Amino acid sequence: MSEDNSTRAFFSRSRRKNGIKRNAMGQRMRARHAGVFLFALMLLAGFTLSGCVAPLPVDAGADTPEPAASGELTVFAAASLTNAMTDLEEIFESTRPEVDVLMNFAGSSRLATQIQEGAPADIFASANQTQMTNVADAGLVLDGPYLFASNRLVIITPAGNPADISEMADLAAPDVNLVLAIPGVPIRDYSDQIIAGLSVPDALGAEYADDVYGNLVSEEDNVRQVVAKIALGEADAGIVYSSDVTPDVADELTKIAIPDEINVVALYPIAQLTGGNAPDLAAEFMALVLSDEGRSVLAEWGFGAVDEAISNE
Repeated sequence: MSEDNSTRAFFSRSRRKNGIKRNAMGQRMRARHAGVFLFALMLLAGFTLSGCVAPLPVDAGADTPEPAASGELTVFAAASLTNAMTDLEEIFESTRPEVDVLMNFAGSSRLATQIQEGAPADIFASANQTQMTNVADAGLVLDGPYLFASNRLVIITPAGNPADISEMADLAAPDVNLVLAIPGVPIRDYSDQIIAGLSVPDALGAEYADDVYGNLVSEEDNVRQVVAKIALGEADAGIVYSSDVTPDVADELTKIAIPDEINVVALYPIAQLTGGNAPDLAAEFMALVLSDEGRSVLAEWGFGAVDEAISNE
C-alpha cells in the first residue's frame, strides 16, 4: 500500500458518495439503532469507525464562535469517544456546509503513534494523559492540552451474566474467561491500576493479579472491541468505561459497577496539533468540545465533567 493510501486508511470520512450531504439527524438515529452484531463484527474485523494538562480555557462554556473557514478537519479521537464525537461532528458540520470532518477512532496509544509517525491530524483527543504527553513531548501540540471529560470503569458480562460475576473478586475465579484491552491502551492501564490496588494483603492478596491475568482469553486493540467480544458472548467478562455501554449494545450486556473506593477516574485531554492543515477550523472545533453544548453532548453519552471528577478524587 502506498504512503498516500496508508494515510487515507486512517480516516473514516463522514460523507463522500456523489457529493450528497447526508441528513445528520437521520444518520444519527440510524447509527444509534444499528444492530449489535453488525457493530461488533465491524470492530472485530479491525474497521476504524467513521506531561501537563491545562485547565479548561477561561471562555470554555461560551457560545461556539461563528464559522470562519471551509475545508477538511481531521480529528483523531479515542475509541470510547466514538458516539459523542460523532454527534459533535454533526453539530459542527450543520452550521458549516463546506466543512468535512474526518474522524479517526482507535485506541489512544495507536493514535499517538500514528501522529508521531507523521499522520496528518488537526486535533487529538486521548482517553488518558500519558498518550497526550507522548505527543506533546514530541513537539506536536500547538494549543492545549485541555481536560474536557471524565469516565469511570465498569465490569461487563453477556446479557444474563452466565458466569454469575458480581464484583472484581470474581474475575479471579477459576474458569472465568476474561477479555481486556492490550497493554498500553488507556482502558488497560486503568484496569491494571484497579487490579494492582486489589493485589495487596489487606485487599484480595498478592495472588489476585496472577489469577485475574491467568483468566485472560483475549486482549483487544481498543475498548470498543472488548465490548464487541462480550456482547457476542465470546467471554464471561470484560472491563470497559461506563460510557461504552451504549444503547445499541445495552440489551446484549449486563453492567456491573465498580465501587468508587477501588475505581479510578479516567481523564480525557484534547489538543490542537502542529501537523494539521486547518488551524482555524481546529480552533473552532476545540471551542465546541469545551463549550456548554459540548459538555451536554458528552454527558448524554455517559461522560462526566472534569471539575466534578477531580473534586471527588
